[in-house]
Amino acid sequence: MSDRIGAAAALAPSASLSVEEVRSVRHWNAHLFSFSITRPASFRFRSGEFVMIGLPGDNRPLLRAYSIASPSYAEELEFLSIKVPDGPLTSRLQAIQPGDMLFLGRKPTGTLVADALLPGSRLFLFATGTGLAPFLSLIRDPDIYDRFGQVILVHSVRRTSDLAFRQQLEAQLAGDPLVQDQALLQFSYVPTVTREPFRTRGRIGTLIGNGTLFAGHASGPAKLDPATDRIMLCGSMDMIRDLAAHLDGLGFGEGSNAQPGRYVIERAFVG
Repeated sequence: MSDRIGAAAALAPSASLSVEEVRSVRHWNAHLFSFSITRPASFRFRSGEFVMIGLPGDNRPLLRAYSIASPSYAEELEFLSIKVPDGPLTSRLQAIQPGDMLFLGRKPTGTLVADALLPGSRLFLFATGTGLAPFLSLIRDPDIYDRFGQVILVHSVRRTSDLAFRQQLEAQLAGDPLVQDQALLQFSYVPTVTREPFRTRGRIGTLIGNGTLFAGHASGPAKLDPATDRIMLCGSMDMIRDLAAHLDGLGFGEGSNAQPGRYVIERAFVG
């Protein structure tokens, strides 16, 4: 174990970090992987929040914020990550194996939570790349289906192989112990690919503009309506900047934990 990543002897818990064991790792392609770790009995979070994950560094732990992909009731914590060959943390994290040890922050936080939104009829979750992670948490939380009549997840990626969790999402969460019945009636999944042939092509803004997003996926008006729709954005800075400006122009107001609104982004990731 001494030559493994995050060997137990190299990690020690602190006031702000616990030490957890990697339980599973899945490599989706050369650019993307997910992993799960043990969950401390005292760890509490709201679906959609993020937490710090890390490995030992030369002088201090190397830490990065990761959205939690598992729902708030899950026994293990799951995360979705890109692979960055020269990334200080990610270049090492992509080599983890079950049995390795990682640092886990003790204080999750974030604004991609239901409490930061005003009541509404339709909830649109707009994600690019690994921005899918917090929405994987939210769509498996029964509370989200009690709050919104429709939940529409749009995931935009460059390559078809980047559509992580696609089979589970296309099955409308069939087999999920808590939400499968609600999801069958209320959940829609809209994958879209920008650089390869696929049944749905184009960026999220394009799908909104040409109406593709609403055709067969969302009942109600074929446009975003601030009176009834609520929106969460997570992913690339370009997507968030462009769509946030579009939403502001339509009369959507950004929300926060302190003051719920009609759309939210995770400002900890975008500055």
